[in-house]
Amino acid sequence: MFKTNTNEYLMDATIRHLWHKISRMYNQKANEYGITISIGFILLNIDKEGTPSTQLGPKMGMEPTSLSRTLKTMEEKGFIERKPDLQDKRKVLIFLTQEGVDKRNITKHVVLDFNQRLIANIPKGKLKTFFEVAEQLDRTIDNEFK
Repeated sequence: MFKTNTNEYLMDATIRHLWHKISRMYNQKANEYGITISIGFILLNIDKEGTPSTQLGPKMGMEPTSLSRTLKTMEEKGFIERKPDLQDKRKVLIFLTQEGVDKRNITKHVVLDFNQRLIANIPKGKLKTFFEVAEQLDRTIDNEFK
């Protein structure tokens, strides 16, 4: 399914294809609950003690403009609130509201459910190999940018 006509594997095309399908699936689920995949992933990355927005972008691979726009939407919908850091007044921390906690719980359930279905359908040995390959891909990409 993921080979070219010359039997060469196109890893980047395969990864992009699978991520596109996963992304569409998550967005369809998220839409059922009035959120987007970006909002869902942000909800999962906000700590109870508050999270500086400057940590969210790099953690999620989002550009500052997209992150800022998404956080504004989340604040308007009542999922988050911003408060000054008591230790460093220059920082602003992002906290979940009760509505945000509720949406986070839904998001967490959807992600864990999908992961459990994958684990149930892929033999343990193949999962181990998958993660070994993923680690090697990560190292290879890191080495490309050194």
